[in-house]
Amino acid sequence: MVRAFVLMSGGLDSALAAKLLLEQEVKVIGVVFTSYFFSPVERSRSLAKELQIPLITVDISEEHLKIVLSPPHGYGKNMNPCIDCHALMLKKAKALMPEYNIDFIATGEVLGERTMSQNLNSLHIVEKEAGLNGMVLRPLSAGLLSPTFAERMEMVDRTKLLSISGKSRKEQLRLASEYGISGYSTPAGGCLLTDPGYSRRLRDLVKHDEACGESVKLLKFGRHFRVNNSKIIIGRNEDENLWMEKFSEDGYTILRVEAYEGPITLVTNPTEQIISNYAVPLTIRYSDAPKDREITVLCGKSGKMTKIKGKSMTYETLGLKPI
Repeated sequence: MVRAFVLMSGGLDSALAAKLLLEQEVKVIGVVFTSYFFSPVERSRSLAKELQIPLITVDISEEHLKIVLSPPHGYGKNMNPCIDCHALMLKKAKALMPEYNIDFIATGEVLGERTMSQNLNSLHIVEKEAGLNGMVLRPLSAGLLSPTFAERMEMVDRTKLLSISGKSRKEQLRLASEYGISGYSTPAGGCLLTDPGYSRRLRDLVKHDEACGESVKLLKFGRHFRVNNSKIIIGRNEDENLWMEKFSEDGYTILRVEAYEGPITLVTNPTEQIISNYAVPLTIRYSDAPKDREITVLCGKSGKMTKIKGKSMTYETLGLKPI
């Protein structure tokens, strides 16, 4: 039996690619990648269950972070290095091929659907970078592309593959209805690197040479302020507070208002001046404490807290802007 990996993104296109191969009696194994910036595991698991295929999860967090910080083929509109990201995923999938006795790799890529990563030149680049020239089948656009190894060797029937191109989703949605596929995510995807706000925060980390696994995880949470070489992060709700509180064990200075409901605040590279003049007033500002009198704030690391008094101040008054 012919065996293929299908790279699963949690979206409709990759699910349709898998379905087209299943209809040709190819043994399909889904592969989903997770990193600091995306983790479509749950959606991919749901789709794999619908399609009745096994799913492998591969964590590429550290390797992907290195690429994000210095992508050979540059960024898209924001901090998204899509070409190098796709090449990395194909490389990782290629390395797993012998273990699973895989004949070829397929993706849900559609020619022309994404400007940077799904034009003809980019598709060729990622194959070359991954050492998979001619080995990557794109079932949704195969009729518009040169025959791949799988087609030439008659592992799949090229005439039963599709010729979809462009940004319109009409044909994919029609096929989803026809096949009864429903558990897919929106085409915008779940990559944080395509988000302008997240990318702005990441650029700030890179500028201050602070980008690492822990720091990029924190970019998803809270209000962020930069004061010289220090960073102040203030939780916005109870869920964020619970999550952020864990970072007090990783060397971050943590603040919370005493006797009132309020945010968890984390500070990197703190000084006494940063704590007293910025972090304390902002922590009080976003709490339920009265704004017209001195309030006690607890400050410290790993449970060793001291008390500091201060008054509420807005970030505008402090001369700051959210990152």
